Amino acid sequence: MNKIIALCLFLLPLLSRAMELTYHLSMPQPNSHYFSVKIDVKGNTANTQEFKLPVWTPGSYLVREFSKNLNQVKAIDATNKELVVTKKSKNAWEIQCAGQENFTVYYEVYAFELSVRTPFLDNTHGFVAGAGVFMYTEATKNQRGFLKVYPHASFKKVSTALPSADFKAELGCFNFVFEDYDQLVDCPIEIGNQVEFDFMAAGLRHRVVMYGEANYNVAQLQQDMAKVVQAATDVFGSNPNKDYLFIVHNVSDGQGGLEHKNSCVLSVSRWSYAGSNYTGFINLVAHEYFHLWNVKRIRPIELGPFNYDQECYTSLLWVMEGITSYYDELLLKRAGFYTKEEFLNKLQSQINYVEGTPGSRVQPVAHASFDAWIKAYRPNENSSNTTMTYYSRGAVLGAVLDAYLIQKSNKKRSLDGFMQLLYTKYALELKRGFTEVEFELELSNYCGEDMHAFFTNYVNGTQIIPYQKYFEPMGLMIKDQTSSQASIGAVFEGEEIVKVKSVRRGSAAEEAGLSVGDEILVCDGYRVYKSMLEGMLNSLSPGESMMLTVARDEKVFQVKFIMKSYTKPQFSIQIKDANAPLLTYWLR
Repeated sequence: MNKIIALCLFLLPLLSRAMELTYHLSMPQPNSHYFSVKIDVKGNTANTQEFKLPVWTPGSYLVREFSKNLNQVKAIDATNKELVVTKKSKNAWEIQCAGQENFTVYYEVYAFELSVRTPFLDNTHGFVAGAGVFMYTEATKNQRGFLKVYPHASFKKVSTALPSADFKAELGCFNFVFEDYDQLVDCPIEIGNQVEFDFMAAGLRHRVVMYGEANYNVAQLQQDMAKVVQAATDVFGSNPNKDYLFIVHNVSDGQGGLEHKNSCVLSVSRWSYAGSNYTGFINLVAHEYFHLWNVKRIRPIELGPFNYDQECYTSLLWVMEGITSYYDELLLKRAGFYTKEEFLNKLQSQINYVEGTPGSRVQPVAHASFDAWIKAYRPNENSSNTTMTYYSRGAVLGAVLDAYLIQKSNKKRSLDGFMQLLYTKYALELKRGFTEVEFELELSNYCGEDMHAFFTNYVNGTQIIPYQKYFEPMGLMIKDQTSSQASIGAVFEGEEIVKVKSVRRGSAAEEAGLSVGDEILVCDGYRVYKSMLEGMLNSLSPGESMMLTVARDEKVFQVKFIMKSYTKPQFSIQIKDANAPLLTYWLR
């Protein structure tokens, strides 16, 4: 016992000297688009400290090189003497701080890309996506710290999911505390004069902040967003938060959303709140809110704790994003925004997009997940020939698995139950992510059969899913409407000036020598515009030919193409028995 007491007495001063960071964020001139960051360091005992800025942000799987927006990093000691700062890598700076228990780091961040994943500042508002603004050290990455936000005088509000800190009141300053760096980065901040409202759902308060003018109706949003929140919570039976924040940017060109552990950011067209566009907004709400569980808590083991310095590869993004994409439609059905027929029409469109894309026969969805870092966010003119989005194919796989679990167990099991199992076992009990092997094993055990062949064929392989097998027992009729049709295999854009937008591999267009960017001037002696060209092409049968006059890089030449037939997989879904018990349970 005496040894234990002695050890505790020895460790106590070491623990008390743990280094602590306090961030100060200001924006003295919003029109310059620069955030100013000051980091007060207390309790340093090292000769050097390396400060780093992430190269990516969780939820958006692309190395974005945020450090390109940083101005020169500087540091001073407690007497205002400048310390030596040396850049060690593209995103790391080493500070010579020997003998300096306390010192301060300064830098500026240029912020002029308004997206859900990047910081932005102008005279209308500021948005802080933490990975692009706040540097960190390995020594303090898992330590508690503080954030002090000083809005420009024209900005009156600061909205974030970070908890408030109990600091002495300071005029014009908003104080927050975070448990570790992951939490700091995971709580975006909206600064400005945003509209605020809230609603209650699933037993907790949900705050909504709106930047930008838009045609929304607050009362309608309060009612409809609450329905979605409740439907998502019902999947798991409980909600892990005490409150939740939606940050909505209403802009001319909406870019989607980004999930966080107790908040999300939505970027939408300012005219999204009427007609069919409104359903799209509610769908985005459902998608990002479902991520509260799936990816922020139910996750591959690679996705947390995060390595912010490089790519974090996983073959399970089809689960994280794809199954979430399945649920964002299913939740709208459960919340009353879709009829059965509308939901099934959405599913039919998704199936036909997946199976009809040439890349589906080339890239397995597991590979699409792994290669997100180099392909998903960097599409080119050939992407449709070689890739398949893990969002869409993952959503189809989610529907297939849900239907199979329901029919095999006669409604005793479903995808809801499997998601609950993953949430309880890994997020709540083990408090970690799962490996790819564990995920397949858990699904096999839950289903009551070895699912390895399913993974081999449809997850790690590119076979067309036998939809009749999975959906017809549910009370549906699946018709294979695959047929062969004449096709040049090129997509054109423009109207008066017609250019090749894409070329399908193995098509008549490719064999004739057409390339993306070519301008089509003449077809069989006629000067053409887009609709005229497409009409002429549609009149051809396989084996018939036409002569095209093409311009490429200012040089004009002619190509002859011979029309080919193209077989594109396509399916239709119809309700065979609207009162079938399995269908009623599935689309309840």
